[in-house]
Amino acid sequence: MAIFPAKLCVAIVVLFLAVVCAHAVQTSKASDEEFGPVVRAYLGYLRNEQEVVDDRVSRREINMIYYRRNSNRIKALRQMAMRVARDTNNDYLPELEAVASDEFRLLFERPPHPDALRVGEVLRNTFRFLGVVRTGEAFYVFARLDPYEQAELTEKASSTLKKPEAQDIQTEPRSLTRSRRVVP
Repeated sequence: MAIFPAKLCVAIVVLFLAVVCAHAVQTSKASDEEFGPVVRAYLGYLRNEQEVVDDRVSRREINMIYYRRNSNRIKALRQMAMRVARDTNNDYLPELEAVASDEFRLLFERPPHPDALRVGEVLRNTFRFLGVVRTGEAFYVFARLDPYEQAELTEKASSTLKKPEAQDIQTEPRSLTRSRRVVP
């Protein structure tokens, strides 16, 4: 007789978890409805990535530390994507990169100090720092600049380098009178 209540308890717990998960997915999709198709597609992509990570941990292909970091990274990307979409009121997202402080070398040959980063700062004409998102651990989120932005920044940098050189060239003072023409 003790087996029946145990099976019933397990069935109730499984049913409860299924309802909670279904509600979470519905809530997530409902909150995505405020965005356009591009942002919704990106949020759907992140949802799929989370499912892949969940599946891999359930098969014991990855350890819990790896699982936790990747789940937190996905949450950080999701939060920043939603923040960018709301702030710009635009159905466009740049390519986002979220790294922990010990992963800066993945993006930068000579990584900046995390405390020195300022929101909106452009690094190496390649990344714009968007901010820090804390989801269990701190993730520094960067937007990769598109090729047009990169080219524009490179052109601006080269033109500012040329201007000081041009100013350093001294010309002889011009006389205010016209020189006489000698006729042979």
